[in-house]
Amino acid sequence: MPVETEVVELHGHIIDSLTLPKVLDQILKSDGSFEIEEMRIGNRREDTSYARIRVEAADQAVLTSILSTIKVQGAEMLHEKDAELAAVEQDGVFPEGFYVTTNLQTFVRLGGRWAPVQRPRMDCGIIVADDGTARTARFGHLKRGDNVVVGDAGVKVQPLDRPVAGRGVFEFMSSAVSAEKPKGALIAGIARAMKATREEGKKIVLVGGPAIVHTGGARHIVALIEKGYIDLLFAGNALAAHDIEAALVGTSLGVNIEEGTPSNEGHENHIRAINAVRRCGGIRQAVEQGLLTSGIMHACIKHDVDFVLAGSIRDDGPLPDVITDVIVAQETMAQKVADAGLALMIATGLHSIAVGNMLPAETRTVVVDIEASLVTKVADRGTHQAVGLVSDVEPFLNELLAYFRD
Repeated sequence: MPVETEVVELHGHIIDSLTLPKVLDQILKSDGSFEIEEMRIGNRREDTSYARIRVEAADQAVLTSILSTIKVQGAEMLHEKDAELAAVEQDGVFPEGFYVTTNLQTFVRLGGRWAPVQRPRMDCGIIVADDGTARTARFGHLKRGDNVVVGDAGVKVQPLDRPVAGRGVFEFMSSAVSAEKPKGALIAGIARAMKATREEGKKIVLVGGPAIVHTGGARHIVALIEKGYIDLLFAGNALAAHDIEAALVGTSLGVNIEEGTPSNEGHENHIRAINAVRRCGGIRQAVEQGLLTSGIMHACIKHDVDFVLAGSIRDDGPLPDVITDVIVAQETMAQKVADAGLALMIATGLHSIAVGNMLPAETRTVVVDIEASLVTKVADRGTHQAVGLVSDVEPFLNELLAYFRD
């Protein structure tokens, strides 16, 4: 029976990161077989390992499928060819068979050299410019005549290495979800990671939902902003509208935040708050004119924290600052998040998944929600360093802030 073969290599911490068993398991699950031709295992924790593996399959189609899958785990073909390019024939449309990216650091082979793909981001294609540079591209970026990578020949993916210093909060139970996690230890680790991110000079991004306000957690976010631990806010109309409602009349969705009781005709409050801001011309103008004197949005203006508010079909108003074109909002977020070191995603499913899709794999990500399924969704979409915490919002923020109090 004819057999198609290809030799691949694995480099790095392939034993303790379980990369090697993952690759071998994937070969077997895909109706292939393998022979380990060479193996070198490091003796110390900081040492890397190496494996050369002959992959076999019954036909070329099966082999191609196997190679495509294990490349995402970091497998490299021993005799790699240059990447194949095809020209875009229609604005906004990729050529057939275009390579779809992950959020891991990716390289393309051009003229015998490996070029890094700029701005790693999942669910994109790769455009190769005339000067030999490569970058991720979405549908809206494509122009007729652009050269795009097709197939996965000449493409390699660099998996995340585990830190040689040991297991931290972003390895311990990473991407697993349980209401029984040691929350105190995790929150302490998250605080350390936020401090390390600031020391590295990278941004901390808050991706927030309106439950932050509903549960009384807004004051904790304000304190984190004042202490310099939030550099960028991504949210929808709802968080900003209810934060401003709370600042103006003390309610969120008509419920008194201090007493937890509904106010008379309180369902009107957020609409009246939006109207007041619209009369001023926007959130910044509301602060400058003295209408808005407290809350998250006030703190963002006062402490120069950038924010992007993305609209949705269910929005009331919306506030003047909300970007109602979702593609424009998405691109604005993607540009601003490029140098983020940590993303803190709190009580917002769609925004968390959307921003998770924009982040490179090495960005540390914290997902906090009362629903255990949310962090699983974020991790399943390729967010490799996601720490999930099943918790109500206000108690989490209160405990986290304790690590930043002087």
